[in-house]
Amino acid sequence: MTASCAPATVFSIVLAGSWDADSAVDRVLIDHDRRFRRRLLLHTEGGREILLDLPHAVRLRQDDGLVLPDGAIVRICARAESLLEFSAPDMALLLRIAWHLGNRHLPVQFLGDRLRIRADHVIAEMVQGLGGRVQTVEAPFDPEAGAYAGAAGGHHHHHDDEAAHHHD
Repeated sequence: MTASCAPATVFSIVLAGSWDADSAVDRVLIDHDRRFRRRLLLHTEGGREILLDLPHAVRLRQDDGLVLPDGAIVRICARAESLLEFSAPDMALLLRIAWHLGNRHLPVQFLGDRLRIRADHVIAEMVQGLGGRVQTVEAPFDPEAGAYAGAAGGHHHHHDDEAAHHHD
């Protein structure tokens, strides 16, 4: 795309699972910090420049789609980040670790029998001191949105054309 072309403006999003992600015309990689936005200029892997311009901030998730003005969809892909993954020999200890992470107001991703946070050596030492196991991983980070983010886990979308998609 040349510098003189205006970016395509995205006014709506389709939720992961409500569309065929394999039909996407392009992809955009976004880390966790940039996936909760109202307005954001993005550069796709195919060289497109697109402007997300929504009335309210939304939490973009893996495989959501950005609907372009011509109806084509650009797929959201969560960028891998340096994370710590915690596990424990039993669920009671894992819950105790989760409590300590929450007490420090850290964003946490829950994966059943494992927890993930952004890499932090001080927290890693704390978890090991509690008896937990720590592993460094490179993976997309999708932490819990929080109790006040809404019933849909913070996955709010406000659009001009609600008929273009649906929510489960």
